[in-house]
Amino acid sequence: MQSVFRDGLLSGQAAFVTGGGSGIGEGIAVRLAQQGAGVALFGRTRSKLEAVAARIAALGGRALVLPGDVRDYAAVEGAAREAKEGLGRLDVVVHSAAGNFLAPAAGLSANGFRAVVDIDLCGAFNTARATFAALCETRGSVVNITATQAEVPTPLQCHAGAAKAGIEKLTRDLALEWARFGVRVNAVAPGPVEGTEGMRRLAPPQAAGEAGGADPMKSRVPLGRFGTIDEVSDAVLFLVSRAGSYVTGATLLIDGGTSLLGPSVFYEMMMAGG
Repeated sequence: MQSVFRDGLLSGQAAFVTGGGSGIGEGIAVRLAQQGAGVALFGRTRSKLEAVAARIAALGGRALVLPGDVRDYAAVEGAAREAKEGLGRLDVVVHSAAGNFLAPAAGLSANGFRAVVDIDLCGAFNTARATFAALCETRGSVVNITATQAEVPTPLQCHAGAAKAGIEKLTRDLALEWARFGVRVNAVAPGPVEGTEGMRRLAPPQAAGEAGGADPMKSRVPLGRFGTIDEVSDAVLFLVSRAGSYVTGATLLIDGGTSLLGPSVFYEMMMAGG
C-alpha cells in the first residue's frame, strides 16, 4: 500500500528497527525505507531479516541484516554500532520486538511472565539505551510499539499488560530525560491489526482469519474493521518525521476505538474457558 505521506520524508536518514523480520516491525521497516531511510533490521531469525532486506532492495532501498536478541544488551549494543557504521548515522529507532500468548494468571509460569517482560520491556530499554549516543548526534527519535493492554485491564494478558504498561512509563521517563539532548521518545499502541502474529496467537479463530461463524472481535471495533500494518507504519512515520517534531512522551492509539470498550472479547474468552 502506498503511504499517505509524500515521498522522501526521511531522505538521507537511517533507522534501526527491532523485530524487523515480520509483522508490524517489517511493515515499519519497509515504510521507513520507502521514505528514503537506510534501515538496519534487528531480530532473532536471519532468514526473515534477509527476506525483508530483499524486499527493501527491490523497492530501491538499502537495508542491513543484524541478527540478535533484544534481551541481550551486548548484542543490541553491537548491532547499533554496526548500524551506525554501516549507514553513517542513526536518526530513527523503533522497538517492535515482542512476545505474547494467552494465559490465565493462575496458570502462568514465572518463566513465561519473565520472558514477555524481558522481550518487550527490557528490550525497549536495551534498544533505547544502546542507540542513545547516536541519536544525540542527530537529534533523532525513538518509537516503542506497545499495545492497548497497557491501559485496559485484560484477562489472560497480565504478562503482556505489565510489560506494555512498563513500556509506556519508560517512554515518558526517557522523553523527559532526553528532551534536553533533542531526542524525542514516543510510543504507538496498536489494537487488532490484521495479518499479524498477534492476531493469530491471541484473537478468537474467526478474527484470526479461520473459516466459519461470525467474527466476535470485529463486531466490537467501533470503526467496524481491523487495522492494517500500513496504518501502524504511517503512525510511526508521523512521529519520526518533521510532522511530529513537537511530540514527545506521547502514546498514540491506533485501535479503531477498541480501548474505549474495555476488554470485551478477552473477558468472554476467559469466562468461556472456565
